[in-house]
Amino acid sequence: VYSLWENAIGLVPAEPCVSFMGKNYSYRKIDIMINRLTAKLQKMGIKKGDNIGICLPNTPYFVVAYYAILKTGATVVNFNPLYTNDEIIHQVNDSKIKMMFTLDVTAIYPKVKNALNNCASLQQIIVCPLADILPIHKKILFKLFKYNEVSKIKFDNNHYFHFFKDMLSHYDAPKPVAINAKKDIAVIQYTGGTTGIPKGAMLTHSNILNNTLQVKMWLGEDTHKEVFMGALPFFHVFAMTAIMNLSIATCSHIVMVTRFDLAEVLKLIHKYKITIFPVVPSIISAINNSELTKNLNSLRVVISGGASLPLQVKQNFNKSTGAKLIEGYGLTESSPVASCSPETGGKENSIGLPLPATQIEIRDLKNLNKCVKTGEKGEIFIKGPQVMLGYWQNKKATDETIINGWLRTGDVGNIDEDGFIFLTDRIKELIIINGYNVYPRIIEDAFYKHEAIAEVIVIGIKDKQKGEVPKAYVTLKVGYNTSEKELLDFAISKLNPIEKPEHIEIRKELPKTMIGKLSKKELMQEENNKK
Repeated sequence: VYSLWENAIGLVPAEPCVSFMGKNYSYRKIDIMINRLTAKLQKMGIKKGDNIGICLPNTPYFVVAYYAILKTGATVVNFNPLYTNDEIIHQVNDSKIKMMFTLDVTAIYPKVKNALNNCASLQQIIVCPLADILPIHKKILFKLFKYNEVSKIKFDNNHYFHFFKDMLSHYDAPKPVAINAKKDIAVIQYTGGTTGIPKGAMLTHSNILNNTLQVKMWLGEDTHKEVFMGALPFFHVFAMTAIMNLSIATCSHIVMVTRFDLAEVLKLIHKYKITIFPVVPSIISAINNSELTKNLNSLRVVISGGASLPLQVKQNFNKSTGAKLIEGYGLTESSPVASCSPETGGKENSIGLPLPATQIEIRDLKNLNKCVKTGEKGEIFIKGPQVMLGYWQNKKATDETIINGWLRTGDVGNIDEDGFIFLTDRIKELIIINGYNVYPRIIEDAFYKHEAIAEVIVIGIKDKQKGEVPKAYVTLKVGYNTSEKELLDFAISKLNPIEKPEHIEIRKELPKTMIGKLSKKELMQEENNKK
């Protein structure tokens, strides 16, 4: 994977690589930090086979730590900084990381320190001070007014803690490490855990490198020296590939933010003339529903992934912004991109065509060894160089998911006569009504046709007569006011009798995952707790 970096630094050493909070870093500056950190890690004994954690929001630290760890031959384990104490401890114990990179802020650092005290494998923390990567005027203001948000770190003689800047004091060149791209694990990426305990997908160097190059090929040969908006968190597989690695592969410039704030992101798009903007559907909805949105004419392409993109949301975005919006599909287990709609000639509601060197089949839901006919629904299976090696220390789950080299996705869809793929729903989110399969996405799309709807989630809830019935949770656009009955009647008029929802709730907000996509897990748990 780090060959992406080696290629870029050879081509554009003086070009901008990262911009963060108004401070700019060239490829050369980041390269110096990567090599010094690699050499220091090697001096500390980090080697191939070691697992090293990164628990950071989007900052220059993330890029440096990621590529330095990979250059040592060790494996990156991504951690969500929003995890609870228990979630971090679970993932540390499962992945057996030896070292963790983290920020010095009170919202993150104490949780990592707690893991150090409670996990046998974790031996060292690399502390990355936020103030050190800010422009001088923001650094002064931060220290004056945000000092309560900085953790008080007490060092001792046991060398458990190291400041990031001290890790760059090693000036020797890093030692080359032989990598078997198809076998050596580059990243252990934990799944979201929406259907159970999170599992660590083992993504090899070949998986990640190939997927980055596949997406680069898909965007076209003229994709070079772009300006990426880094609003999605790099610790998530979609942003890791489609923003961080893809930007390096195209010798491009990343403008990053630690968290998504619509006003700030729109300001940065105009200031830096952003050309490529990977997003999740909730960001598209936020842009659609904001009065701040102006013509985003610098954008060459907006890539939506992470969740299904409702057609109405897509159409509203295209109309209001004039930007070109394409939709991709994939999973953590496929590094993650498997298909994407072409920049021209796509089809409504389609997740596009398979990426280069990628095969996609639709298998019978009752007989997974049998492919269904063109146009028929079934489970999506994927085969390609981006499909994971397996799950970390979980052979049972691996054998259930990787079948004869094919990745079983758990998603329902179909392929038309032109090869375009259409995603219907997750198998585990199907609503079974009197024995009939009902797909939540079809019901959600009906609600999105109402002008007052901002966001919608549909789940199945238990019913004594029918087994399950659909229930919708919605939020309204600013300035709109309507009743639950009016919305229910509207949706029912767009659906067949079997699909009609029987319950609806209007809420101020809906639950979202760590990258901002709508999440059903919390609502399902809420309904189960009512029983």
